[in-house]
Amino acid sequence: MNKPNINVTPLIDVLLVLLIIFMVVSPLKPSSFKTKVPSEPINNPDVRDNPNTLIVVVNADSTMSLNQTSAGTTNESAALVTLLKDAFAARIANGNVSASFGDDPNRPTSDHIERTVFIKAPKTISYGSVARVVDAAKLAGAYPISLQIDRLD
Repeated sequence: MNKPNINVTPLIDVLLVLLIIFMVVSPLKPSSFKTKVPSEPINNPDVRDNPNTLIVVVNADSTMSLNQTSAGTTNESAALVTLLKDAFAARIANGNVSASFGDDPNRPTSDHIERTVFIKAPKTISYGSVARVVDAAKLAGAYPISLQIDRLD
């Protein structure tokens, strides 16, 4: 009597086809995430804050402020968008050109004004609230948007 044996040739053919498909698809994944890591702070007493700095502070009670001006809450960010658009319009009128990001090819706007916005929020705020603030800043035309992580509550 003949012993039955399993023909593995079709199984190997299927595995080789799947291997080729995965080898072709794997380079399509994003391979990097661009970040800018800040350098160590310099303890120089003569260093002054840049007057063009725009900082959105999110408080523990979800209220926001833009450079000490009330800007609504994280759930209702229309006031923040209006304040940022007004600040950018004033910079366009004054011809305030960005020294660092004015010639960036990834810039979403054609003007060369300073549109950098820093967002500072405490650790107790939910991720969704901070994401809504980032979306509001993007809607207003901010570029780049940075998260400020020093001296968090």
